[in-house]
Amino acid sequence: MTRTTPPRPVDVTAIFPELAPFARTAYRLHPRNGAPTAHDSSVGGPLLWPAEEPWPSCAGPHEWDKPKPVRGDHAESLEGVRTTRRLLREEASRPGPRAERLRPEEREALRQANARVPWPANPVPMLPVAQLWARDVPLPGLFAGTDVLQVLWCPFDHDEDGKPYPRVTLRRRTAADVTDVLAEPPRPASVQYSGYVPEPCLLAPERVTEYPNLMELALLEPGLAEEIEGESRWEAAGVRLDALVAEHPDLDPDDAERYEDLYRCALSLAPGWKAGGWSTWGRTDPVDRPCPACGTPAEPLLTLASTEAYGDSGTWIPYEDRDLVRWGHGDVESGNQAALTLGDCDTLQLHACPAHPFVDLVQ
Repeated sequence: MTRTTPPRPVDVTAIFPELAPFARTAYRLHPRNGAPTAHDSSVGGPLLWPAEEPWPSCAGPHEWDKPKPVRGDHAESLEGVRTTRRLLREEASRPGPRAERLRPEEREALRQANARVPWPANPVPMLPVAQLWARDVPLPGLFAGTDVLQVLWCPFDHDEDGKPYPRVTLRRRTAADVTDVLAEPPRPASVQYSGYVPEPCLLAPERVTEYPNLMELALLEPGLAEEIEGESRWEAAGVRLDALVAEHPDLDPDDAERYEDLYRCALSLAPGWKAGGWSTWGRTDPVDRPCPACGTPAEPLLTLASTEAYGDSGTWIPYEDRDLVRWGHGDVESGNQAALTLGDCDTLQLHACPAHPFVDLVQ
Protein backbone atom coordinates (compact mmCIF):
# COMPACT_ATOMS: atom_id res chain seq x y z
CA MET A 1 0.00 0.00 0.00
CA THR A 2 1.47 3.32 -1.06
CA ARG A 3 0.19 6.87 -1.27
CA THR A 4 1.84 9.55 -3.42
CA THR A 5 1.20 13.24 -2.82
CA PRO A 6 1.38 15.35 -6.02
CA PRO A 7 4.10 18.00 -6.31
CA ARG A 8 3.17 21.42 -4.97
CA PRO A 9 1.60 23.79 -7.50
CA VAL A 10 4.45 26.24 -6.93
CA ASP A 11 8.02 25.88 -5.63
CA VAL A 12 7.63 28.38 -2.81
CA THR A 13 11.36 28.50 -2.00
CA ALA A 14 12.14 29.60 -5.55
CA ILE A 15 10.10 32.72 -4.83
CA PHE A 16 11.13 33.07 -1.18
CA PRO A 17 14.63 31.56 -0.75
CA GLU A 18 14.62 32.82 2.86
CA LEU A 19 11.98 30.20 3.59
CA ALA A 20 14.31 27.28 2.83
CA PRO A 21 15.95 27.15 6.29
CA PHE A 22 12.52 26.60 7.80
CA ALA A 23 11.85 23.43 5.79
CA ARG A 24 10.96 20.42 7.95
CA THR A 25 10.40 16.79 7.10
CA ALA A 26 7.04 15.28 7.97
CA TYR A 27 5.64 11.84 7.28
CA ARG A 28 2.05 11.64 6.13
CA LEU A 29 0.76 8.38 7.62
CA HIS A 30 -2.28 7.66 5.40
CA PRO A 31 -4.06 5.21 7.75
CA ARG A 32 -6.18 2.61 5.94
CA ASN A 33 -8.30 -0.13 7.51
CA GLY A 34 -6.44 -3.39 8.04
CA ALA A 35 -5.35 -5.97 10.58
CA PRO A 36 -2.12 -4.65 12.10
CA THR A 37 -0.08 -6.72 14.54
CA ALA A 38 2.06 -5.56 17.44
CA HIS A 39 5.03 -5.58 15.05
CA ASP A 40 3.47 -3.04 12.65
CA SER A 41 3.24 0.72 12.59
CA SER A 42 -0.45 1.35 13.03
CA VAL A 43 -3.32 3.49 14.21
CA GLY A 44 -5.60 1.79 16.73
CA GLY A 45 -3.71 -1.50 16.49
CA PRO A 46 -2.10 -3.73 19.13
CA LEU A 47 1.06 -2.48 20.80
CA LEU A 48 4.42 -4.14 21.31
CA TRP A 49 3.94 -4.09 25.07
CA PRO A 50 6.07 -6.12 27.50
CA ALA A 51 3.99 -8.66 29.41
CA GLU A 52 5.72 -7.72 32.67
CA GLU A 53 5.08 -3.97 32.31
CA PRO A 54 1.87 -2.58 33.86
CA TRP A 55 -0.63 -1.26 31.36
CA PRO A 56 -1.24 2.49 31.84
CA SER A 57 -4.53 3.64 33.31
CA CYS A 58 -6.12 6.97 34.16
CA ALA A 59 -7.29 7.71 37.69
CA GLY A 60 -9.11 10.89 36.67
CA PRO A 61 -10.57 13.20 37.63
CA HIS A 62 -13.31 12.35 35.15
CA GLU A 63 -16.79 13.72 34.53
CA TRP A 64 -18.27 11.45 37.17
CA ASP A 65 -15.73 12.63 39.78
CA LYS A 66 -16.99 16.22 39.81
CA PRO A 67 -18.78 17.58 42.89
CA LYS A 68 -21.94 17.88 40.79
CA PRO A 69 -21.60 15.06 38.28
CA VAL A 70 -23.75 14.88 35.17
CA ARG A 71 -26.79 12.74 35.85
CA GLY A 72 -27.69 9.72 33.79
CA ASP A 73 -25.70 7.21 31.78
CA HIS A 74 -23.55 9.12 29.33
CA ALA A 75 -20.82 6.71 28.26
CA GLU A 76 -20.74 4.43 25.22
CA SER A 77 -19.77 0.79 25.38
CA LEU A 78 -16.43 0.11 23.68
CA GLU A 79 -17.74 -3.23 22.47
CA GLY A 80 -20.87 -1.44 21.24
CA VAL A 81 -18.77 0.99 19.19
CA ARG A 82 -16.94 -1.92 17.55
CA THR A 83 -20.20 -3.80 16.89
CA THR A 84 -21.91 -0.75 15.39
CA ARG A 85 -19.06 -0.13 12.98
CA ARG A 86 -18.94 -3.77 11.92
CA LEU A 87 -22.68 -3.91 11.26
CA LEU A 88 -22.66 -0.66 9.30
CA ARG A 89 -19.76 -1.89 7.14
CA GLU A 90 -21.67 -5.08 6.41
CA GLU A 91 -24.80 -3.08 5.60
CA ALA A 92 -22.90 -0.86 3.18
CA SER A 93 -21.45 -3.89 1.36
CA ARG A 94 -24.87 -5.38 0.55
CA PRO A 95 -27.00 -4.53 -2.49
CA GLY A 96 -30.53 -3.22 -2.39
CA PRO A 97 -32.30 -0.37 -0.57
CA ARG A 98 -30.59 0.66 2.61
CA ALA A 99 -33.70 0.04 4.73
CA GLU A 100 -33.63 -3.64 3.72
CA ARG A 101 -29.92 -4.44 4.07
CA LEU A 102 -29.87 -5.33 7.78
CA ARG A 103 -31.48 -8.51 9.05
CA PRO A 104 -33.90 -8.23 12.01
CA GLU A 105 -31.40 -9.76 14.43
CA GLU A 106 -28.75 -7.29 13.22
CA ARG A 107 -31.10 -4.37 13.82
CA GLU A 108 -31.61 -5.57 17.37
CA ALA A 109 -27.86 -5.98 17.83
CA LEU A 110 -27.38 -2.43 16.53
CA ARG A 111 -29.98 -1.09 18.94
CA GLN A 112 -28.28 -2.79 21.88
CA ALA A 113 -24.85 -1.64 20.74
CA ASN A 114 -26.01 1.99 20.75
CA ALA A 115 -27.46 1.84 24.26
CA ARG A 116 -25.82 4.17 26.78
CA VAL A 117 -23.96 2.58 29.69
CA PRO A 118 -22.94 3.83 33.15
CA TRP A 119 -19.75 5.76 33.68
CA PRO A 120 -16.89 3.31 34.33
CA ALA A 121 -15.07 2.91 37.61
CA ASN A 122 -11.64 4.47 38.13
CA PRO A 123 -8.98 3.81 37.07
CA VAL A 124 -9.75 3.60 33.33
CA PRO A 125 -7.38 1.49 31.18
CA MET A 126 -5.93 3.58 28.38
CA LEU A 127 -6.70 2.89 24.74
CA PRO A 128 -4.00 2.43 22.03
CA VAL A 129 -4.05 5.30 19.54
CA ALA A 130 -0.89 4.84 17.46
CA GLN A 131 2.35 2.93 17.23
CA LEU A 132 5.24 4.06 15.01
CA TRP A 133 8.40 2.12 14.21
CA ALA A 134 11.56 4.06 13.34
CA ARG A 135 12.08 1.84 10.27
CA ASP A 136 8.81 3.23 8.82
CA VAL A 137 9.01 6.83 10.05
CA PRO A 138 12.75 7.63 10.28
CA LEU A 139 12.55 10.87 12.25
CA PRO A 140 15.13 10.59 15.06
CA GLY A 141 13.43 13.25 17.18
CA LEU A 142 10.37 11.04 17.59
CA PHE A 143 12.21 8.12 19.10
CA ALA A 144 15.02 9.60 21.23
CA GLY A 145 17.40 6.67 20.70
CA THR A 146 14.69 3.97 20.69
CA ASP A 147 12.87 2.44 17.72
CA VAL A 148 9.19 2.26 18.76
CA LEU A 149 6.90 5.13 19.76
CA GLN A 150 3.54 4.33 21.34
CA VAL A 151 0.65 6.71 22.02
CA LEU A 152 -2.28 5.85 24.29
CA TRP A 153 -5.09 7.92 25.72
CA CYS A 154 -7.92 7.85 28.19
CA PRO A 155 -11.02 8.06 25.94
CA PHE A 156 -12.74 10.64 28.15
CA ASP A 157 -12.46 14.41 28.19
CA HIS A 158 -10.15 15.94 30.76
CA ASP A 159 -10.45 19.66 31.36
CA GLU A 160 -6.74 20.42 31.56
CA ASP A 161 -5.61 23.98 30.82
CA GLY A 162 -9.15 24.67 29.68
CA LYS A 163 -8.92 22.05 26.90
CA PRO A 164 -11.45 19.19 27.04
CA TYR A 165 -9.33 16.52 25.39
CA PRO A 166 -8.45 12.92 26.17
CA ARG A 167 -5.44 12.52 28.46
CA VAL A 168 -2.45 11.19 26.52
CA THR A 169 0.56 9.14 27.56
CA LEU A 170 3.65 8.19 25.53
CA ARG A 171 6.03 5.26 25.60
CA ARG A 172 9.31 5.01 23.74
CA ARG A 173 10.93 1.59 23.75
CA THR A 174 13.52 -0.59 22.03
CA ALA A 175 11.83 -3.48 20.25
CA ALA A 176 14.68 -5.92 20.95
CA ASP A 177 14.08 -5.52 24.68
CA VAL A 178 10.51 -6.87 24.38
CA THR A 179 10.82 -10.64 24.51
CA ASP A 180 7.35 -11.49 25.84
CA VAL A 181 4.49 -9.43 24.34
CA LEU A 182 1.35 -8.76 26.38
CA ALA A 183 -1.34 -10.79 24.60
CA GLU A 184 -4.52 -9.35 26.14
CA PRO A 185 -4.11 -5.80 27.42
CA PRO A 186 -6.85 -4.31 29.60
CA ARG A 187 -9.49 -2.32 27.73
CA PRO A 188 -11.84 0.38 28.96
CA ALA A 189 -15.39 -0.90 29.25
CA SER A 190 -16.76 2.39 27.95
CA VAL A 191 -15.68 5.61 26.23
CA GLN A 192 -16.86 9.23 26.14
CA TYR A 193 -18.07 8.76 22.58
CA SER A 194 -17.22 6.72 19.52
CA GLY A 195 -15.09 9.47 17.92
CA TYR A 196 -12.40 8.73 20.52
CA VAL A 197 -12.03 5.10 19.39
CA PRO A 198 -9.58 4.64 16.49
CA GLU A 199 -10.26 1.84 14.05
CA PRO A 200 -7.31 -0.53 13.45
CA CYS A 201 -5.38 0.80 10.47
CA LEU A 202 -2.15 0.00 8.71
CA LEU A 203 -0.04 2.94 7.57
CA ALA A 204 1.60 4.02 4.32
CA PRO A 205 4.14 6.60 5.57
CA GLU A 206 5.15 9.14 2.94
CA ARG A 207 7.84 11.76 3.35
CA VAL A 208 6.89 15.36 2.55
CA THR A 209 8.39 18.79 3.21
CA GLU A 210 6.54 21.40 5.24
CA TYR A 211 6.94 25.08 6.06
CA PRO A 212 5.58 26.99 9.06
CA ASN A 213 2.05 28.22 9.52
CA LEU A 214 2.01 31.97 8.79
CA MET A 215 1.20 32.78 12.43
CA GLU A 216 4.30 30.89 13.54
CA LEU A 217 6.42 32.27 10.71
CA ALA A 218 5.44 35.79 11.79
CA LEU A 219 7.12 35.06 15.13
CA LEU A 220 10.19 33.47 13.57
CA GLU A 221 10.69 35.86 10.64
CA PRO A 222 8.11 38.69 10.68
CA GLY A 223 9.25 40.39 7.50
CA LEU A 224 9.14 37.16 5.52
CA ALA A 225 5.61 36.40 6.67
CA GLU A 226 4.49 39.85 5.55
CA GLU A 227 6.03 39.36 2.10
CA ILE A 228 4.29 36.00 1.65
CA GLU A 229 1.00 37.69 2.54
CA GLY A 230 1.64 40.41 -0.03
CA GLU A 231 1.52 40.27 -3.82
CA SER A 232 4.67 41.85 -5.20
CA ARG A 233 7.15 38.96 -5.06
CA TRP A 234 4.61 36.43 -6.25
CA GLU A 235 3.66 38.51 -9.26
CA ALA A 236 7.29 39.39 -9.98
CA ALA A 237 7.92 35.62 -10.22
CA GLY A 238 5.01 35.26 -12.65
CA VAL A 239 2.67 33.52 -10.21
CA ARG A 240 -0.91 34.62 -10.76
CA LEU A 241 -3.76 33.14 -8.76
CA ASP A 242 -6.26 32.99 -11.62
CA ALA A 243 -3.80 31.08 -13.79
CA LEU A 244 -2.98 28.65 -10.98
CA VAL A 245 -6.65 27.89 -10.32
CA ALA A 246 -7.19 27.26 -14.04
CA GLU A 247 -4.18 24.91 -14.12
CA HIS A 248 -5.05 23.08 -10.89
CA PRO A 249 -8.80 22.31 -10.65
CA ASP A 250 -8.24 20.79 -7.20
CA LEU A 251 -7.22 24.23 -5.94
CA ASP A 252 -10.55 25.67 -4.77
CA PRO A 253 -10.97 29.25 -6.06
CA ASP A 254 -12.70 30.22 -2.81
CA ASP A 255 -9.62 29.13 -0.90
CA ALA A 256 -7.10 30.76 -3.21
CA GLU A 257 -8.37 34.31 -3.41
CA ARG A 258 -5.21 35.64 -1.76
CA TYR A 259 -1.57 34.57 -1.87
CA GLU A 260 -1.63 33.84 1.84
CA ASP A 261 -4.47 31.39 1.15
CA LEU A 262 -2.34 29.71 -1.51
CA TYR A 263 0.52 29.35 0.96
CA ARG A 264 -1.75 28.08 3.73
CA CYS A 265 -3.75 25.64 1.61
CA ALA A 266 -1.23 24.23 -0.82
CA LEU A 267 2.36 25.12 0.02
CA SER A 268 3.00 24.86 3.74
CA LEU A 269 1.27 22.18 5.85
CA ALA A 270 0.03 18.74 4.83
CA PRO A 271 -3.43 17.76 6.11
CA GLY A 272 -4.39 14.48 7.74
CA TRP A 273 -2.43 12.15 10.03
CA LYS A 274 1.27 12.93 10.12
CA ALA A 275 4.40 12.62 12.24
CA GLY A 276 6.83 15.48 12.73
CA GLY A 277 6.72 18.57 10.55
CA TRP A 278 5.22 21.86 11.69
CA SER A 279 2.14 22.53 13.78
CA THR A 280 -1.08 23.49 12.05
CA TRP A 281 -2.28 25.73 14.89
CA GLY A 282 -5.93 26.64 14.88
CA ARG A 283 -7.83 27.62 17.98
CA THR A 284 -4.51 27.96 19.79
CA ASP A 285 -1.97 30.62 18.83
CA PRO A 286 1.66 29.54 18.48
CA VAL A 287 3.37 29.48 21.85
CA ASP A 288 6.30 27.58 23.33
CA ARG A 289 5.34 24.52 25.38
CA PRO A 290 8.34 23.89 27.66
CA CYS A 291 8.84 20.46 29.19
CA PRO A 292 8.42 20.80 32.98
CA ALA A 293 11.32 18.38 33.54
CA CYS A 294 14.01 20.07 31.43
CA GLY A 295 12.55 23.28 29.98
CA THR A 296 13.04 22.15 26.38
CA PRO A 297 10.25 23.43 24.09
CA ALA A 298 7.97 20.57 23.08
CA GLU A 299 8.15 19.83 19.35
CA PRO A 300 5.41 18.53 17.02
CA LEU A 301 5.29 14.77 17.44
CA LEU A 302 2.06 13.50 15.92
CA THR A 303 -1.03 15.03 14.33
CA LEU A 304 -4.27 13.06 14.64
CA ALA A 305 -6.97 13.93 12.14
CA SER A 306 -10.66 13.43 11.43
CA THR A 307 -10.08 13.35 7.68
CA GLU A 308 -7.30 12.85 5.15
CA ALA A 309 -8.19 15.99 3.22
CA TYR A 310 -10.72 18.75 3.51
CA GLY A 311 -12.11 21.71 1.61
CA ASP A 312 -8.95 23.77 1.32
CA SER A 313 -6.45 20.95 0.78
CA GLY A 314 -7.42 19.34 -2.51
CA THR A 315 -3.90 19.56 -3.92
CA TRP A 316 -2.68 17.24 -1.13
CA ILE A 317 -4.95 14.33 -2.11
CA PRO A 318 -2.74 11.39 -3.17
CA TYR A 319 -2.85 10.19 -6.76
CA GLU A 320 -4.10 6.80 -5.56
CA ASP A 321 -7.18 8.40 -3.96
CA ARG A 322 -8.19 10.72 -6.77
CA ASP A 323 -11.04 8.51 -7.96
CA LEU A 324 -12.52 8.59 -4.44
CA VAL A 325 -12.66 12.35 -4.11
CA ARG A 326 -15.98 14.04 -3.43
CA TRP A 327 -14.98 17.26 -5.14
CA GLY A 328 -18.12 19.00 -3.96
CA HIS A 329 -16.74 18.88 -0.42
CA GLY A 330 -13.02 18.63 -1.13
CA ASP A 331 -13.01 15.44 0.95
CA VAL A 332 -11.92 11.86 0.34
CA GLU A 333 -14.35 8.99 0.85
CA SER A 334 -11.66 6.86 2.47
CA GLY A 335 -10.17 9.78 4.34
CA ASN A 336 -11.47 8.95 7.81
CA GLN A 337 -10.83 5.24 8.03
CA ALA A 338 -9.27 5.78 11.45
CA ALA A 339 -12.78 6.97 12.51
CA LEU A 340 -11.67 9.67 14.95
CA THR A 341 -13.81 12.80 15.35
CA LEU A 342 -11.81 15.70 16.72
CA GLY A 343 -13.96 18.79 16.75
CA ASP A 344 -14.23 21.83 14.51
CA CYS A 345 -10.53 21.95 13.65
CA ASP A 346 -10.49 18.25 12.62
CA THR A 347 -7.07 17.77 14.21
CA LEU A 348 -5.42 17.17 17.54
CA GLN A 349 -1.69 17.81 17.62
CA LEU A 350 0.65 16.21 20.13
CA HIS A 351 3.74 18.18 21.08
CA ALA A 352 6.34 16.27 23.07
CA CYS A 353 9.75 16.62 24.68
CA PRO A 354 12.35 14.46 22.88
CA ALA A 355 13.94 13.40 26.18
CA HIS A 356 11.00 13.03 28.58
CA PRO A 357 7.44 11.63 28.38
CA PHE A 358 5.91 15.13 28.54
CA VAL A 359 3.17 15.64 25.95
CA ASP A 360 0.98 18.69 25.28
CA LEU A 361 -2.17 18.78 23.16
CA VAL A 362 -3.03 21.55 20.72
CA GLN A 363 -6.14 22.01 18.55
